Amino acid sequence: MNQSKRFTLAALVGGAAAAASFGAFAQRGHARHHEPMDPAQFEQHLERRLKHLYVEIDATEEQKQRLEPIVKDAVRELAPLRRNLHAARGEALKLLSQDRVDAGALETLRARQIQLADEASRRVTRALVDASEVLNPQQRRKLAAHFTHQRRWRHA
Repeated sequence: MNQSKRFTLAALVGGAAAAASFGAFAQRGHARHHEPMDPAQFEQHLERRLKHLYVEIDATEEQKQRLEPIVKDAVRELAPLRRNLHAARGEALKLLSQDRVDAGALETLRARQIQLADEASRRVTRALVDASEVLNPQQRRKLAAHFTHQRRWRHA
């Protein structure tokens, strides 16, 4: 694999964390108030985010039509995984708060978390591969830069 392809693949995979948390990202404004978005709000927010992304990567109309179902399907499939991962965090805190910590229960929970993370990672990877087939190399680099910028902004 040549250096350009390695860079593009690394950048896309590096963006996987951002994409995997897209459900959290899509609800970011409401999370501060501990109120989940209703489906209509979520759909509107996702539409705005996609429009912004299309501008960032200079997507053509054909690319927009091809990318939209890739992103929306991935977000919808990742939402229950995200909820399960979040619920498991609560379970872990509950287990750790007991007078006596059940190591077996924690190990079972850890294994379930790894399985959920693996499912999410596989789904994100599939979406990234599908998206990479729609975009040209320059657009993929712009997408990678977008994910890098978003990650820096969230962790600043």
